[in-house]
Amino acid sequence: MPDLTLDAQGLNCPLPILKAKKALLDVPFGGTLEVLATDPGSVADFTAFCRATGHSLLEQSGENGVYRFLIQRQQS
Repeated sequence: MPDLTLDAQGLNCPLPILKAKKALLDVPFGGTLEVLATDPGSVADFTAFCRATGHSLLEQSGENGVYRFLIQRQQS
């Protein structure tokens, strides 16, 4: 179960990433943030975001146009 869930459905780039970046501040180190998004570009965006910030992308899935990401916050 994630520490926090962010519903970014209906938002287009770059809003899901910007809101996730802000939401991660409320997640403890080692904790997880679940992000739900509908923007198809979010798949590449969250992969790049985690690579650039050092956070871990633990899970990524998509079903019925909703993309789910589980991000573990790392110290950075």
